[in-house]
Formats: sequence, structure tokens, C-alpha cells
Amino acid sequence: MKARTLRRHFKESLKSLARNGWMTFASASAVTVTLILVGVFFVIMMNLNKVATTIEQEVEIRVHIDVAANEQDQKVLEQKIKSLPEVKTVRYSPKDEELDNLIDSFGEEGEAYKLFEQDNPLNDVLVVKTKDPEDVMKVAEKLEKMEYAAKVKYGQGEVEKLFSFINGARNVGLVLIVGLLFTAMFLISNTIKITIVSRRREIEIMRLVGATNGFIRWPFFLEGLWLGILGAVLPIVLIAVSYHYVYDFIAPRLQGNFMEILAFNPFVYQVSGLLLLMGALIGIWGSMMSVRKFLKV
Repeated sequence: MKARTLRRHFKESLKSLARNGWMTFASASAVTVTLILVGVFFVIMMNLNKVATTIEQEVEIRVHIDVAANEQDQKVLEQKIKSLPEVKTVRYSPKDEELDNLIDSFGEEGEAYKLFEQDNPLNDVLVVKTKDPEDVMKVAEKLEKMEYAAKVKYGQGEVEKLFSFINGARNVGLVLIVGLLFTAMFLISNTIKITIVSRRREIEIMRLVGATNGFIRWPFFLEGLWLGILGAVLPIVLIAVSYHYVYDFIAPRLQGNFMEILAFNPFVYQVSGLLLLMGALIGIWGSMMSVRKFLKV
């Protein structure tokens, strides 16, 4: 396409937006409302996914070493565990450290356990983390069969429920986001159809004077692009401002906690770019589908 023709299409598409003010407003509003819903839901789901991922990474296997194992036996056991392909890290925690952690976990009531400092009844522990959190159960089964592994703990029963809930939440979130996007495309396509119907005569005249299908489609293609971009501006501003206040309110209260939400930068800029791209694509798609299917150009 010649640069002069492309400039002409740009000018005509912008003039058309101005001439059809109310329909432009209706179409852009449809994009805006949909992207606000998609954006808010996307921000919530991404933060829930962040929390879920953090929780998954905190899941660990605690291998209590048999009291009969000497130092060499402990090292052999540790090397065997490290050699497993699913294992990410292995950390040795002596029984004195285990007792200190137990005392700290009970707060003031833990003072009573200091009586055991002279004769510590706890086991030395190897703390194991897997590369993939969902491999915890499989690795735990292997560890239970190893020599000098007196007891293997990983929250059996609860961990399976946790992973099942997290996977279910992620799948539901993905389905809802995809559903919202298809709903947006349907609504915007129908809104743009109304705009095109009101300009049927204009298109017929263009065809009568010999305009090609591509020549007719291009202004509508560009109009859909502008409508999508216009419709994305307000959702981007609302989400950026809202997330700024939400982050400033929540982040300080989660300090020191293993859970945290996504930092404002670069998350909001990534969401803004995604919404702008989605708005443009939805606008283009709705416009092109309306021209192709409805007007049979």
C-alpha cells in the first residue's frame, strides 16, 4: 500500500470517529467496561498466583535422622538425598537448632521446653526442598525408604489439598479471564456492527465508484484500533491509581510475612501494556468481523 493511501486511511478513520461521536462513545465505552473487569480480575488473579507460588515454595520435607546414625552416616544420607533429580536444596538442621525453633514457636509458653536443653530428645533434621513443589509427595516416598531416615514429614494430607486448591483456583481464573475476553469481543463486535449499519450507504457509494474490498476495510480496521486504544485508557488509569493505593496499604502490613503481593513497578506497567494491546486487538477484531460477516464486503 502506498504511503499516501495509508495517510488517507488514517485521516478518514479519525474523521469518521469525530463524525459518529455517539457511536464512537458507545463502542469505546464497551471496550472500557470490559477491560476494567478484565484488568481488575487479572490483577487479583496474578496476585493470588504470586501468593500461591510463594506458599508452594515454602513447602518442605523434614527428614528426621535416626539417633543411631553417626556423622559419616548423616553425610551419606545427605548425599543420597542431594543426588535425587527432583531435589533442589538440602539443609542440615542440628537438634539444638530444632529445639530453639520449637521454643520460639510457642512464644512465652516455650520457656518450659528450655528444660530439655541439657538433654535434647529431638533428632537432627535434613530440610529438603524440591525443584517442583508438586514433587514433594513423590520425593517423600523415596526418602522414607532410605537408611537412617527415621521419620519423614511434609504435611501429608494437607499439602495435597493445598496443591489441589491452588491448581483449581488457577484453572478457574484462566477460564474466567478467557470467558470475559470472548464476551468483550462479542459485545464490541455487535456495537461496531451498529456503527457500520449506519454507514451502509457510504460503503455502497464507495463500491459503486470502484473501491476495492481492501480499500473499504482499511478505515474500519483503523477505527477499530482507535476505539480499542481509547477504550483502554480509562481502565489503565483506574487500575494504576487503585493499585498504587492498594499496594501502599497492604505491602507494609505483609512485611516479615512469607506472603507478599506483586510490586507496583513493573507489574502495573506490564498490566497497562497488556490492556492496551488487548483493547487494540479487540477493537480490530470486532471491526473486521463486523465488516466481513455483516456487510459481506
